[in-house]
Amino acid sequence: MKKKILLTAAAAVQLLGLSVAGSLAWDLSHLPRIGDLRHRNPVTTALMEQRAAQAAAKGRTFRPYQVFVPYGQISPYLVRAVLAAEDAGFYRHSGVDYAELSEALKADWKRKRFARGASTITMQLAKNLYLSQRKTLTRKLSEYFLARRIDGELSKTRILELYLNCIEWGDGIFGCEAAARTYFGCPASELDPGQSIRLAAIIVNPRRWGPFTGSKRIANRRRWIAGRMLAAGQLTAEEHAALPF
Repeated sequence: MKKKILLTAAAAVQLLGLSVAGSLAWDLSHLPRIGDLRHRNPVTTALMEQRAAQAAAKGRTFRPYQVFVPYGQISPYLVRAVLAAEDAGFYRHSGVDYAELSEALKADWKRKRFARGASTITMQLAKNLYLSQRKTLTRKLSEYFLARRIDGELSKTRILELYLNCIEWGDGIFGCEAAARTYFGCPASELDPGQSIRLAAIIVNPRRWGPFTGSKRIANRRRWIAGRMLAAGQLTAEEHAALPF
């Protein structure tokens, strides 16, 4: 009886392994060549297509607002705020932050669910461009492998350019130029420190919170981002003191 149980458990583990491997292989084989992104901007993304499908299911028309701008036309304050908020080690890792990933795995194992994110900017870009938004083991593995490939084939500047132009910043709002025009009536190049931090703070859930939300969590996040930027020398003491939050 015990032997039978062990054989059944082994078969289940093998089946799970095959399922994960199959899903991973599917994700990685149905992709355009990443190297093409060096000089070509994506026409659409997996995230946009998912939002379009969700809108269609509700009988709504999906009209994404996106204006792609080159890296040089993005406010340095926004770049610094997003790095402080999402991936402070961006320039030090190769697409995956192993220290953060280890801590996230420990937290997820303890809580028996995907409770803590460890996605770098490169991993988030991989998910937005190519994968679904579901939190599953196979999707996290796909993010890992894709992030390594993206980091190996694209420059850090190009990765940031793609990320800041493709990220969701509200219902139907994609990219920093669309977000800057929608929320502040200015181009992304003119975003000041306060506006940049407000945008960076809502990346965690941009369809739930806007840049002027009164949420305590987002208010605390704004202050945390500002503090990190000040400590890193990315804001002067005068700029930090002048922030409205």
